[in-house]
Order: sequence, then structure tokens, then C-alpha cells
Amino acid sequence: MKYMDEYRNATLARALARRIAQEAQAPRRYRLMEFCGGHTHAISRNGITELLPDNVDMIHGPGCPVCVLPVGRIDNAIELATRQPLTLCTYADTLRVPASRRTSLMQAKARGADIRMVYSVTDALRLAQENPARETVFFAIGFETTAPSTALAIRTAERLRLANFSVFCNHVLTPAAMAEILGAPQSCGADGGGIDGVVGPGHVSCIIGSKPYEAVAEQYRRPLVIAGFEPLDLMQTVLMLLRQINQNRHQVENEYTRAVTREGNARAQSLMAEVFELRDFFEWRGLGEIAHSAYRVRPRYGRFDAERRFGIAYRPAPDNKACKCGAILRGAKQPRECKVFGTACTPESPLGACMVSSEGACAAHYSYGRFRQMKMDRLSA
Repeated sequence: MKYMDEYRNATLARALARRIAQEAQAPRRYRLMEFCGGHTHAISRNGITELLPDNVDMIHGPGCPVCVLPVGRIDNAIELATRQPLTLCTYADTLRVPASRRTSLMQAKARGADIRMVYSVTDALRLAQENPARETVFFAIGFETTAPSTALAIRTAERLRLANFSVFCNHVLTPAAMAEILGAPQSCGADGGGIDGVVGPGHVSCIIGSKPYEAVAEQYRRPLVIAGFEPLDLMQTVLMLLRQINQNRHQVENEYTRAVTREGNARAQSLMAEVFELRDFFEWRGLGEIAHSAYRVRPRYGRFDAERRFGIAYRPAPDNKACKCGAILRGAKQPRECKVFGTACTPESPLGACMVSSEGACAAHYSYGRFRQMKMDRLSA
């Protein structure tokens, strides 16, 4: 297929749905986790679950970079922006994530802190160039997808000899989190059924390739299929996963061949390796501390590391007690199982990160699925 509308063809979708139904063997139950938040929204937006048999469950994973950032890191950013005479730059979703003491970066901005929403790290770099007398800090978040651009900005700052630019680095790594979830299957699902297969992230895999997942699939004996983001991408991925499960295979397959290769983007990987090194541990919301699951800036580029520059010390902080975001991120609960979903917690007044982010599972359910689910619940009552 060459054109986008071919990946949304209703006739082909119905044909794939029939093949999936034939492959899904009753009474067996298939539990598939889509790791990427972009996939979660694509599944909800396109009604993919309604085309799947009843014994195929899609479980939401932790693949939202805003959602997995722990409260303590947001607290760090707020404290930095309010106690230092500097400009803090970050992405729009990050501004609204609730932190401790019922505050957020957006509220800190309203109280006078110089916090700016940017579209990319390049905007923050430009701001530092235009204001050489003022410190500019980029609050960097994201998976391997956005890490190369942050690394490039740091290297560019060195070349330009910018003395007023630094990065608060919070880039996290996909394979480590995937291994953590598959290694603790009892945490996934209300019935403790574990995960049978993984829908691998598309954007991340464009950077790192499919090779890093091979050890995870082999160690935990779970199939993984890297998927694109169109409806037929996702349905073909489900079919490929069911076939592997039925054949008792656990390989890494690539449905998203038009964008992902086994080796990935070598230049991006080289850039990340030059600028970043692995942290010993990093806390993920809902998953706890995971070894070697995040980047920090290498000592060579230490003058651009905000943690070193401003003495940022991480302190863990709890989520809102009413919010079940942590359980949702590890697949233990669905958004509708949270008592505050759609009532006290909405996109306009979020209690948790999963309702804030454009890739969050709660935001997806609220935008595309809540009314449909309410209707189904009434019919089954």
C-alpha cells in the first residue's frame, strides 16, 4: 500500500477482522499490551476494539512520556523555576501535570515563574541565544524518540559556547520498562493474567530499530510486533500476534516496515551515545525504580546538565490517593475502573497525568470511549 487512505480502507478492515476472529481460538483469552500511547489513542479513535473478538483484550501500557514521569520530577522542575532567576522551557502537556501540594508548572507560571511552552528543544536553544544574560533550562522528557534532538541541542550549545543553556534530562528507555512489565505479569490485569503479546512502539523503533527488543522477547517468551499507527496497521499487528501465540512462538516481527528497520537510525543512536549515559536507576510512575532505564548527561557535557548546575536532588513524592494512574500505566486497571475518572478527573481538571497527556490512556477513553462504554454498561446491567 502506498497511500494513507489505503491504511483506512473499510473493506480491508472487515476482511482483517474476519481473519482475526478465525485466529482467536475459544475459549482461550489473548491479552495484548500496546506499549505506546500513540497506539492507545489510535485504537480508541478508530474503534479497533469493537472489531476484535470478545476474547482479545487490548491492555494499555506505560508508553506515554508525560504519564510515566514521577511526581518528584515535576516537583524538581517547579522548585527550579520558582527559586532560581531563570527561564524554564518544556512541552505543553508537561505544564498541566499535577505535582505535589495540588500544584503544577502552569500554576507556578500563573504565580510569576518564567515558564515557557515550546514546540521543540530548538525553541529553548534560540531563547538562550536571544537572552544571553538569563539562564535558560529545557525540561527534557520523552522516550528514545525525542532524546536525539535534546542531544543535538546540547552539542550545538557547546559549539556555540552558550554559557546560559542547560537541560534537566528525563529521557527514559523503552526496552527496560517493557522487561519490567513482562517480568512481573501478576501486576497486569485485574485477574493477574499477565500479557500474552506486545504491540511494539512505532516512533521509538524508528530510532532504536527492532533489534533491542529481541532479548526481551526471548527472555520473557512473549511475541512482539512493531506497529504503525493507522487502523489497518494495528489490525494486521493483532493478527500477527495471535498467529505467534497460537504457534507458541516469541519473536520480534515488524509490521511497520515502511518506517522501521532492524538496526534503526545509526546517526541518532551515535548522537545519544555521545551525549548521554545510563542512570543506575530511574523512577517510573506506576512501575517504581527501574535499573538502566533512563539517560543522564555525560560528564563531558556536564556544564549543560541542569542537575549538576543547580544541584537538583530528586525526592520521591506520592500520586494523588484518588488517582489510579500508576495501576493504569502498568496495565492493572482500565481508566473506567478509577472512581474519579470522568467525574472529579477530566481533561479540564485532571487529577493524574494519564488524563493530561495527549497520549494518556485516560484522555483517550474520555475523548473516544467513555460514552460508548457507559451505553454498553447500561445494556449489560
